[in-house]
Amino acid sequence: MKVTALIGESGTGKSYKAIMLAKELGIEYIIDDGLLIKGTNVLAGKSAKREDTIVSAVKRALFMDKDHRKEMKEVIKKLRPNTLLILGTSNRMVDKIVETLELPAITKRIYIQDISDEYEIDLAKKQRQLEGKHVIPVPTFEIKKEFSGYFIDTLKVFFRKPNNDKQYFEKTVVRPTFSYLGKYTISRNVIRDLIKYAAYKVIGISKVGNIDIKTKEQGIIISLDVEMVYGNPIRPLVRRMQEQIVNEVEYMTSLNILSVDVSVKKMIKI
Repeated sequence: MKVTALIGESGTGKSYKAIMLAKELGIEYIIDDGLLIKGTNVLAGKSAKREDTIVSAVKRALFMDKDHRKEMKEVIKKLRPNTLLILGTSNRMVDKIVETLELPAITKRIYIQDISDEYEIDLAKKQRQLEGKHVIPVPTFEIKKEFSGYFIDTLKVFFRKPNNDKQYFEKTVVRPTFSYLGKYTISRNVIRDLIKYAAYKVIGISKVGNIDIKTKEQGIIISLDVEMVYGNPIRPLVRRMQEQIVNEVEYMTSLNILSVDVSVKKMIKI
């Protein structure tokens, strides 16, 4: 296995550059902040950006948790990658990851200053310091469940290939809980109001009641009772309402909705 390291201070844009660098060098796999990534897929691990403090985030990125370390070692052993890119904030950090996961010695070290100009690095630092933004080099759908309730957005990076065709990589921008900007909470009443607002947008829904919200690690489960106007097809109308609730609540709160369970209690004539 040939191991390459990308090294740069926190907030200098390493994750932003990782996929393009890996593609240029023909590297298949990336280890970044506790995750093992191949292409657009997260293969193993847990993101350090989910941790509550900077200290616990560093421990996660260094695979100090026994179960996390074991999972990563087993997956790497099974996949037997020929090439691997490790991201870290210092030589000491990437060496520690190599040692912890029992990987071959690093054969090439690339520093963020080698692939980013001063303007790009300064811009990345400002986004980290002023807005608390962190980039994860995978599409949003890959980590949406893990980051339910976090500020999250999709970032598409376009570039032109030698044959003049355009190609893009999708990355995800998150604001971790350990950001100095502070935490936020969303009241259950606010979520219930959003659910009602979304449901009443669907013509044929006359009343919404008994809204229950169950919180799981990967998102929320919504259950609600509705009354419908007689004459409307039940299944298509309920499906439309479910889609409306998912779109509205996820957009407004960043919560991942695992399911919307609907009980039609009554049909009324108007």
